[in-house]
Amino acid sequence: MSGLFDLTGKVALVTGGTSGIGRMMACGLLEAGASVYVSARTAADGAAVVDELSRHGRVAFLRADLSTAGGCRGLAEAVAGREERLHVLVNNAGVHTQAPLAEFPVEDWDRVLDLNLRAPFLLTQALLPLLAAAATGDDPARVINVGSIAGLSLVDPSAYAYSASKAGLHHLTRVLAKELVPRRVTVNAVAPGPFESRQTAALLAEHRDVIAEAAPFGRIGRPDDMAGVAVFLAGRAGAYVTGAVIPVDGGISTTG
Repeated sequence: MSGLFDLTGKVALVTGGTSGIGRMMACGLLEAGASVYVSARTAADGAAVVDELSRHGRVAFLRADLSTAGGCRGLAEAVAGREERLHVLVNNAGVHTQAPLAEFPVEDWDRVLDLNLRAPFLLTQALLPLLAAAATGDDPARVINVGSIAGLSLVDPSAYAYSASKAGLHHLTRVLAKELVPRRVTVNAVAPGPFESRQTAALLAEHRDVIAEAAPFGRIGRPDDMAGVAVFLAGRAGAYVTGAVIPVDGGISTTG
């Protein structure tokens, strides 16, 4: 059974992998044996995280601003310059904004959609040759998109662009899954509920107990919860799964 979750010899890229959910997923992939590239917008984030994560396995940092098409292209080129194959792409980098409907800035709408929805598409497109090179019939390459329960249900009032971007990412996941089956590339999404991250830090600091009680499991998500689903989808255990959107939310999405 251990082979179902063994990622030894695989290469993964986790965008936004220096903090929050991306860091949790990167750590899980490393502990399962993968070599992992993590990307973030600032080099300062990368140096500290690589030092910490390196105790779990081979990890390297790549600086990239994925809010621009050029930044997506540059990250794909950086990976291609170092690797001939990419087994796992985790599209995690994202941004969250909220504002009243009448005051919601168009600049925020564009920024959120560019990073949360356009970047996963552009990166998957640009890295497809490396993913296809890594894929086999028995062990496909994997794309894992990080959506949100905000894309499944109305849990995040006034986060208009964020909710729309995550719902769009869930559907893009299904469209790409169908398109890439012949290339032996699976495409799935996870839809996290409340986890510790920069985006949720202020909210959890003020309302942790209320948010935890809203989940049927009665708690905030833990790092192992997210690491586990990442390893499942990246490993042989998840080889026959594609087009799925998996809530990782302690049951919040079942409550309506």
